[in-house]
Amino acid sequence: MNKNRADKIIVTLTKWFGIALFTVIIIWGAIYFLKGYRYEQTNDAQIDAYLSPVNAKVGGYIRKIYYKDNQQVQKGDTLAVIELDEYGLKRNAASAELMSSHTKFPILAANEETQIKSIEVIKAQLSGAKARLNQQQREFDRYKNLLADESTTQQKFENVSMSLSITQSDYDQTKASLQVAESKLNDISAQRNAIEAEIKIKEALLERQELDIKYTVITAPFDGQIGKKTIQEGQLIQPGQTLAFLVNKAEEKWAMANFKETQISHFKIGQRVSIEVDAFPNEKFSGVIESLSPTTGSRYSLLPPDNATGNFVKIIQRIPVRIKLTDTPEKLVKLSAGMNANVYVLKD
Repeated sequence: MNKNRADKIIVTLTKWFGIALFTVIIIWGAIYFLKGYRYEQTNDAQIDAYLSPVNAKVGGYIRKIYYKDNQQVQKGDTLAVIELDEYGLKRNAASAELMSSHTKFPILAANEETQIKSIEVIKAQLSGAKARLNQQQREFDRYKNLLADESTTQQKFENVSMSLSITQSDYDQTKASLQVAESKLNDISAQRNAIEAEIKIKEALLERQELDIKYTVITAPFDGQIGKKTIQEGQLIQPGQTLAFLVNKAEEKWAMANFKETQISHFKIGQRVSIEVDAFPNEKFSGVIESLSPTTGSRYSLLPPDNATGNFVKIIQRIPVRIKLTDTPEKLVKLSAGMNANVYVLKD
């Protein structure tokens, strides 16, 4: 009796277990096919965000590093400092050259004043030479008339004529000296313009050296989180070298899903999307389709496939789809770039 009773109990439990298992399979199948009917889905997806490189603007040896791996930083925080001894010497040299150019102005002003006085002296001499020339010209005209009336000798007339030529020569020489002196004054003015231009150039060079000194202190350009530290103190870095990557907190995050080409025929911008992230399996995130890639993902590879050879195996290609996350920033802050996700696009 006891054995028959135990057999009945086992049969009953087996029957109910089979019914429960069958029910679970039916429910799972219904959910699976319902999802397949209502959604286009893919597990080839990741969370993405902009990684902004922090680059060195000047080269040199790193004196001090002020951040650690995965550290939260604020805009303006000092990340690293480069040795500035060399840049300080360059700044001092540029400052000295600028001072040297400024000292040329007093010398130039003294030369200009001297030249102006020389011009005044030459002008006075020119006035005297002009008066003597006029007097000698009248004397020449008088002796010319006297010679015509045979009231003087030829020798006296020739002496007067020679004196006129000498006086004319003196006048011309003094006039030429005035022109030379005025030309030198113009040269001094041109030198002043050249010195002013030279000073502007050296001021710009000094500002550049000051800017290089400022660049020896590398700061965070915005609030965010630093990634892995890849530099060490004492390391020589080059201008433009990437020192770290910074994730901007203010920038949005998105999901990049690679759907099969057979799935996207009804996709459109603004279509609703549900996202499940592997790191948070019990939480769903919302989004909308923001854009579809104009080419398949394989076209961006180093060696894209070329089916024109006629020798190929037809493989379903993937189309990258960018999905804008529409949840609140407080909810999205836990997501990190690179997290794997499952994406479900609701069929309209």
